[in-house]
Amino acid sequence: MQAFRSLGSGRSIPLSMLLLTRQPVRLAVALAGISFAGILMFMQLGFRDGLFDASVTVHRLLDADVVLISPRSSSSVSMAGFPRRRLVQAMADPDVVGITPVHWSLLLWRNPQNRSTRSILALGFEPSDPLLIEPVLATKAQVLTQRGRVLFDDQSRPEFGPVAQWFKQGRTVESEISGKRVRVAGLVSLGTSFGADGNLLASSETFLDLLPNTPAGSIEVGLIRLKPGTDSVGVIKRLRAALPADVTVLSKQGFIDFEQNYWRSSTSIGFIFTLGAAMGFIVGCVIVYQVLYSDVSDHLPEYATLMAMGYPLSNLLGVVAREGLYLAVFGYLPAYVAGEGLYWLVRSATKLPVAMDVNRAFTVFSMILVMCMVSAALAMRRLADADPADIF
Repeated sequence: MQAFRSLGSGRSIPLSMLLLTRQPVRLAVALAGISFAGILMFMQLGFRDGLFDASVTVHRLLDADVVLISPRSSSSVSMAGFPRRRLVQAMADPDVVGITPVHWSLLLWRNPQNRSTRSILALGFEPSDPLLIEPVLATKAQVLTQRGRVLFDDQSRPEFGPVAQWFKQGRTVESEISGKRVRVAGLVSLGTSFGADGNLLASSETFLDLLPNTPAGSIEVGLIRLKPGTDSVGVIKRLRAALPADVTVLSKQGFIDFEQNYWRSSTSIGFIFTLGAAMGFIVGCVIVYQVLYSDVSDHLPEYATLMAMGYPLSNLLGVVAREGLYLAVFGYLPAYVAGEGLYWLVRSATKLPVAMDVNRAFTVFSMILVMCMVSAALAMRRLADADPADIF
């Protein structure tokens, strides 16, 4: 009852904090539950966003303002070809300053150490043409002029073999792709994607040697570079009007959205991880409600006494609301720290681009805050229904 005397003292004493800390074990259990719910939401949303971001790792690195693809293409793992001459026709636009035809396909890479095979994303292009925004690629690409030479992504998963390690040690690294012998002539850093665990770059000549059944004059991606300061929207409209229907014209961001929309709408990835975050939210609501309901029930005689003394019900409800706020803040902090650590662990183990960002941190805090305040509102019903005459 001592804690309640502060209501009449005129001083601002955190009564809600005193009520929470009065039973440390219950408070610890509540914070652990809220933190666990927060960690679950962080991981589920992080996995979802990380997978979507990973699906466009290579897309973001392309040196292009406008991209041409086939209307029959559905994603980076299922690219269809279109006539290369469409890319040449795009050069007729006065704002186009350069083009790069790109072959794009999944090929079967043989691990040079244990001879196992695994699909790898291969991009074929002319070494003299710009492909990526990485400045050093222009120098590295010159080694691709030799037939059978490739650049290997040093961020590829270990299942492809210790290729980067061997190459850095000065060893000659050779392997097979689709039964054809290739030699690693250099390393690049691209990053794995959701559709491919590794990447390699080759000249168009080498790429066609590896896929001899590729139709003549067919490419999967066409990169278009515009004059600096050009409005790409206007160019895209003109190209869509000028080119036949056997090609789709996209901005670079449109190409990124095209890939992410495939994984978001054509697979169950988004739904599964969003459902996991929702389950964490529900679990947290149940835990917080149980804690606050028990706290209100334990102190119901004191609350009823204060109401009988003339204290407004709104003041007492505010105490419960502040308890929910304190639980949200103190439960969120360990969840955030644990989320950062788990993101680092996932990045190290899987190379998935999972990282904490402001939007996700704010989203999870908002969910925890809503979770605690909704639970507090439900617990308030017990207090609002209390009748001093019935209690005494």
